[in-house]
Amino acid sequence: KLLKMEEELRSRVIGQDEAVIAISKALRRSRADLKDPRRPIGSFIFLGPTGVGKTFLAQTLAEFMFGDRDALIQIDMSEYMEKFTASRLIGSPPGYVGYEEGGQLSEAVRRRPYSVVLFDEVEKAHPDVMHLLLQILEDGKITDSLGRKIDFRNTIIIMTSNVGAEILRRQTTMGFAATKPLGEHEFEEMRDRLLEEAKKVFKPEFINRLDDIIVFHQLTKADLMQIVELEVAKVLRRVKAKEVHIELEQSAKEFLIEKGYDPQYGARPMRRAVERYLEDPFAEELLRGNVKGGDVVHVGVNNGKLVFTAAAPAGSEAASAS
Repeated sequence: KLLKMEEELRSRVIGQDEAVIAISKALRRSRADLKDPRRPIGSFIFLGPTGVGKTFLAQTLAEFMFGDRDALIQIDMSEYMEKFTASRLIGSPPGYVGYEEGGQLSEAVRRRPYSVVLFDEVEKAHPDVMHLLLQILEDGKITDSLGRKIDFRNTIIIMTSNVGAEILRRQTTMGFAATKPLGEHEFEEMRDRLLEEAKKVFKPEFINRLDDIIVFHQLTKADLMQIVELEVAKVLRRVKAKEVHIELEQSAKEFLIEKGYDPQYGARPMRRAVERYLEDPFAEELLRGNVKGGDVVHVGVNNGKLVFTAAAPAGSEAASAS
């Protein structure tokens, strides 16, 4: 299964081949027992622009490795900026409110020891919280407030960070995704600058405990087209039950890219755009009776919106009657 990992992840996480390859190699090393058995299966920091697939790769990894998208434990580190918040992760000390409930992190991992643990915006965490993270990376376990040892050896630790966001913003001020990827030399240059920034923010002992720091690419127009096609394919699978076939013209796909890509949020709004501009109007067409089972629906663009033209398939009775 791990040998086909790149192929499987690449088919779903678009435009991030380097990230997929780096993670796949690290996890294969771990499975082949070539690393310290006391530590988590893998530990990574993801750097790069917003909305290019960092969280989505973590979700996809949870599903691939542990057979369930719910095997993702997500912790927003912007909620752990104060000193006292460290106890929220492992539970309050004896005598304090919530003592018996356990911590948000420790309890989640205790209940689901096989999981991907995603720490979002890790650089925002208080130093005490970072110390706790270092302990997880180093020893593969922490002790919660009830004195229980919580085992992280079967988890994959992923941290996202906005370190170097300014560098990335300057890189993407063109306002739309690059029509072609950054050249290898330009990307290497940007990666080096981001790694330098990361070294200023994170302590050496923390960086040395990581399997890899992975820099994600800005999405290109071709990547966005693939993402649109994946999202549309999900819609097609759902309408298949209605025995309706949908065909999108190139102009309709470009329209969805335009609506679903935001320079600030990347491709995050893409799913919402497909729902709003394709699924919702299509559902209305179905309910009005304009589209019937067996129809082929062509989707194009007219006056700034998607238009649906339904026709019975050639050779059918309805088609020959018309």
